[in-house]
Amino acid sequence: MRAVVQRVTHSSVKINGEMVSKIEKGFNVLLGVDENDTKEDADYLVRKISKLRIFEDGEGKLNLSLKDVGGEVLVVSQFTLIADTKKGNRPSFIHAAKEDKAVPLYEYFVRELEGQGLVVKTGEFGADMEVNIVNDGPVTILFDTSNMR
Repeated sequence: MRAVVQRVTHSSVKINGEMVSKIEKGFNVLLGVDENDTKEDADYLVRKISKLRIFEDGEGKLNLSLKDVGGEVLVVSQFTLIADTKKGNRPSFIHAAKEDKAVPLYEYFVRELEGQGLVVKTGEFGADMEVNIVNDGPVTILFDTSNMR
C-alpha cells in the first residue's frame, strides 16, 4: 500500500462538477492498493498516519498530530500510485489491486482511521475525480508498506 499524505489548509473532491467531500485543516491522503496488500498493510498505515506529527507547535516545530489540531482527513483512492515505471515511458499498473480486493481494503482503511477518533471523508472509489489540494508548507510524506517487511 502506498499513501501520499499532504498537510492541507483545505482539500475537496468533485465528481461531475458536484462537490462530494470537503475538509479544512488536516490531511489529504492519496491511497494506492497493491495486489499483495492485506489488512496488516492498512493497519500499519492507520497507526502511522493517525499519530503523524506534522503540524507546528507553539515553537514552530513539527510536533502536533491531527487530533492535537482538530484536523480532518480526506482519503482519495489512487491506483496510479502503484505504477511500475522501471521500463519505458508508459507506466504499468499491473500490480495495482483489482477492484474486488482494493475496495474492501480501501474501505477498511477508512473505517480504521475513523476508529482512531478522526473525522474522515472520502472521494468515490474508481470515479473520475477532480481533487483540489491546498498543501500547507508544503508538507508531503510518502508511506510505502513494502518498507515495513
